[in-house]
Amino acid sequence: MQAFRTVTTALVTVSMLGVGVLVAGGGRAAPTGRDDAPRLRVLVDTDANNELDDQHALAYVLFNGRSFDVEGVTVNATRGGGDITEQVAEARRVLTLCTLQDKVPLKAGANGSFTQIRPHLNESTFDGMDAVDFIIERAHAAASSKLVLLPIGKLTNVALALAKDPGIAAKVRIVWLGSNYPDKGEYNQENDLDAVRYVLSVNVPFEIVTVRYGKGTGTDAVRVTRDEIGKRMPGKGPRAASPVTGRHGGTFTTFGDYSVNLFEHIKLDGATPSRALFDMAAAAIVKNPAWARREEIPAPALVGDAYQPGTTNPRHIIIWTHFDRDAILADFFATMDKPALVSPRAM
Repeated sequence: MQAFRTVTTALVTVSMLGVGVLVAGGGRAAPTGRDDAPRLRVLVDTDANNELDDQHALAYVLFNGRSFDVEGVTVNATRGGGDITEQVAEARRVLTLCTLQDKVPLKAGANGSFTQIRPHLNESTFDGMDAVDFIIERAHAAASSKLVLLPIGKLTNVALALAKDPGIAAKVRIVWLGSNYPDKGEYNQENDLDAVRYVLSVNVPFEIVTVRYGKGTGTDAVRVTRDEIGKRMPGKGPRAASPVTGRHGGTFTTFGDYSVNLFEHIKLDGATPSRALFDMAAAAIVKNPAWARREEIPAPALVGDAYQPGTTNPRHIIIWTHFDRDAILADFFATMDKPALVSPRAM
């Protein structure tokens, strides 16, 4: 989830106009996947109530049942959107609107930071325990493939799980939406710098899906306008059995209608007023890596709030940049038009 930042980059504005034309014409969504194709095991870790990109990422994953096998959803609290109770409530709203509230596990995670919580990991209870233990459990579950951890908020829950059980490092692949790498700043990163440092220090597959506010090379460029959402999203998704009260009030029975409401209550930015679906773009490139540029680099160090290149570090990580916003948004809207719900999990 990303905090509000003003964006004035001409490249983003021009590209946004191009997306509007393409998507309005039906888009060029990639195939959604064969029913017999292997599904990626995914666990989404989210600060669901901060803005609106987490909700769209979560619905996108839950509606991609031909591509993803969702093990569960864990939640953390960043400085926007209230404490963990409010963050969990928003994640539950989305699950309910996707008709999966009793079919996909939802676990409350950390209110506090990695440094605050780590000394208590061996105690009988600690802040974020349900999420941390669930991540460890699903990482160790018998499976033919690694578990993809998709943190789209701060890295606290994931870092705590690695600290509590280092054995999961060989069983997971972390794809984190965060950082302006190589530049400093970025909301998810700033919410727990020590968690980022810890994950960078562990020998675990780690991929950074960059944000890069105001530039055309990060997920900040994957933008939609309020008008596009208003035209494309009403009524989209399965219908919930009972109305769900939204965080801004009102009641909703489809995620599509809730999406419209979320956009009606958010501050837009950019020369073409719009919002970036940062987190959804991260999920999209897990589904189809061809929609971004992948670069393998020596793992950098995070010193203070700035990165230092790890030119001699034998451990490498992946940096994702240059996102194909047209293909990603076309697939998002195609998924909303014809959702394929993920398979139910044991609760």
